Amino acid sequence: MTDLATGSVQDQITARLTAALAPTHLTVVNESALHAGHMGDDGTGETHFRVEVEAPAFQGLNRVARQRLVNHALAELLSTQIHALAIKARAPGEA
Repeated sequence: MTDLATGSVQDQITARLTAALAPTHLTVVNESALHAGHMGDDGTGETHFRVEVEAPAFQGLNRVARQRLVNHALAELLSTQIHALAIKARAPGEA
């Protein structure tokens, strides 16, 4: 099993969301290069991310509740390493 606290931030996001949500689809994109020199850029190249996650856990939940589940799974990273996170969360079968 993957240690949730090792590897790149992108790898940690993937591991934590996989463990917490058992997604049927997950894409994690590091967009830090697009924000180089901007507020929140700490020079690591791992501060700004976009995730697209499809998981049965989102069934029947509104957008805010879905984002809260993602934020909860990534809480430690959000408080220490991630400056910005764009989230697209859907249940299986949704567009």
